[in-house]
Amino acid sequence: MAEVEKKSYKKLLLWAGGIACFLVVGVICYALFFVKELTETAKEIHEPMERVFSEKRDDPVVFHKKEPFSVLILGVDEREGDKGRSDTMIVLTVNPTLHTTKMLSIPRDTYSEIVGMEFDDKLNHAYAYGGIEMSLASVENFLDIPIDYIVQVNMESFQGIIDAVGGVSVTNTLDFTVDEHSFPKGELTLNGEEALAFVRMRMDDPRGDFGRQDRQKQVIQGILQKGAKLSSLMKYKGIFEAIGNNVRTNMTFDEMVEVQKNYRNAAKSVEQIRFEKGEGKRMDGVWYYMMDSGELEEVKTELKAHLGME
Repeated sequence: MAEVEKKSYKKLLLWAGGIACFLVVGVICYALFFVKELTETAKEIHEPMERVFSEKRDDPVVFHKKEPFSVLILGVDEREGDKGRSDTMIVLTVNPTLHTTKMLSIPRDTYSEIVGMEFDDKLNHAYAYGGIEMSLASVENFLDIPIDYIVQVNMESFQGIIDAVGGVSVTNTLDFTVDEHSFPKGELTLNGEEALAFVRMRMDDPRGDFGRQDRQKQVIQGILQKGAKLSSLMKYKGIFEAIGNNVRTNMTFDEMVEVQKNYRNAAKSVEQIRFEKGEGKRMDGVWYYMMDSGELEEVKTELKAHLGME
């Protein structure tokens, strides 16, 4: 009898060990597939540019030396029959030594030189004139700092990313309606279509483009929060597909790995910078945001210092 129990016990151990090995192998395969999907997505969104590095630098940024760098994020609104404009323009400067990141929102209607067109216009029109290259050159000229990398997000189909993570939560401070969507004050959970309407509204906002910038940041933060949860990671395939369809960048996969390895602490402290002293002005029936020259110089100086240029 004891011999039978001993054999049963051995079978139980073998069975349990087999299940454990199966689970371990499954997790390893899942992780490898996850990395494979991530690598393929990174290659898909990579879009090289003609220039090797910014003319405002003597040499390109070296990530393993933890040198400060900058990124321009363009939220492009491309609709049928329209090449599109960069409705969202955000510049990030990242300094790993100071463990800080500065985030500057540029009003879309900012009146500035469009590099390559030899005239001034709304800064967000640079994308319509010459795509990401002209947008990058015009923002570089506007801020007088090197823009090392650019990330373009298609806002029209960006809702796919939001739906892939299961929606986002925001705190709405303004009661308003856009098309068939109503947004009361308070805590809201938005799907992709609702979030897109939420960030686009600005005409009924007393703060105009500044209010819209704050809503955009809320949605971005909501995506990051949901994307970090395990339940969202289980939906990785849909997330990767949405990113692959909607995002383009000149940063390579290897560079992304280097940034993640050497700059992660800089993301723990994000300081937001806003232009607040300028004023609106109509010229030939078109509304522009005219920068306060003193404030613009202060921002330029702050960003240059953060990039280690001064």
